[in-house]
Order: sequence, then C-alpha cells, then structure tokens
Amino acid sequence: MPQHVSILQLAGVAFLALVSVAWMVGLIRILRRARAEATVWHTGSAALYAVPEQRQTGPHRESVELTPAERDTFAVLVRQLDDRR
Repeated sequence: MPQHVSILQLAGVAFLALVSVAWMVGLIRILRRARAEATVWHTGSAALYAVPEQRQTGPHRESVELTPAERDTFAVLVRQLDDRR
C-alpha cells in the first residue's frame, strides 16, 4: 500500500470498482433479457392482446341502382365539379 494514499481513498476506489462491476453485470443481464424477449417477439409466439385481431377480407361492396333521372343529375354534378378545376 502506498504511503501517501489514505485508507479512505483506497476504500473509495475499491467501492467504485465494486459498484462498476455490479453495474456492468446488471446491464449485461438486462441486455440479454431484452434480446431474448425480442427474439420471442420476432418469432410471433407471443400474441399482442392489446391489438384487436385484424380481419382478412374487406367490407362487403354495396351498390344501388340509379334511376335515369338520378344518373342525369349525377352526370350534371360531375360536369360542374370538373369545370371548377
């Protein structure tokens, strides 16, 4: 032990080294756990319960038959909207 270094300084350095090692061990464990959870998430084995299940098909198409008067009115409306551009 060097003579110009006090016991408190040596204890402080030892304490900081111990805390640093403990911090590194904790960080490594957290990163490994996160990587393992990401692997499980990417494989799709864990379901996301907050997101509702998506339907595979779109909504049913609706159609209405127009009378000739309605077709004419619609054609006039389309022409008016086209002229505004």
